[in-house]
Amino acid sequence: MAAAAPSNVHLIDHPLILHKLTVMRRRETTTREFRQLLRELSMLMAYEVTRDMAITLETIETPIAAMQAPVIDGKKLVFISVLRAGTGMLDGMLETVPAARVGHIGLYRDPETLQPVEYYFKIPKEMADRDVVVVDPMLATGNSAAAAVQRIKEAGPRSIKFVCLLAAPEGIATFGAAHPDVPIYTPAIDERLNDHGYIVPGLGDAGDRMYGTR
Repeated sequence: MAAAAPSNVHLIDHPLILHKLTVMRRRETTTREFRQLLRELSMLMAYEVTRDMAITLETIETPIAAMQAPVIDGKKLVFISVLRAGTGMLDGMLETVPAARVGHIGLYRDPETLQPVEYYFKIPKEMADRDVVVVDPMLATGNSAAAAVQRIKEAGPRSIKFVCLLAAPEGIATFGAAHPDVPIYTPAIDERLNDHGYIVPGLGDAGDRMYGTR
């Protein structure tokens, strides 16, 4: 039984998303299948994450008449991938909002301390009027996600959301304590972390499964 969602977590419970996530969890799912499912699932999640985007009206010509039609400004939206596994989610998100800007932040988890170490950071300039969606498949300890969002906050974006496939209660607590103003979007809250900082039951290492590495 999944844990109840804390107030800072938005559970995305669409049946298609839950089904694809289950297939991704299976040990026998191949690298090719995993990568394709991650892209498809991210496209579906993008609909939920962008549900509250602001709409403006623009004058257009249909084949019949002129009208005021609703549009979003995709250029105000920035998807920021936490390398390396976040790249798989980024591809799907961009299929949905191709005009969005893109950023990357590289972090790895020290195997001894489980603390994040930054090795790359590149985001668009002039972030003050932009809405940021941070993507990373796993919210495990929460240390890397919290560090990534802290770096992004220094650029002063208008808003930030964090999107992941799986979250552990420990990661939600750590992230929420550091960034209570940043909502988490996820289809699943799993049971716990094991002694190595992996989510249980989880789906393994998302980066390794996506790229066929160990």
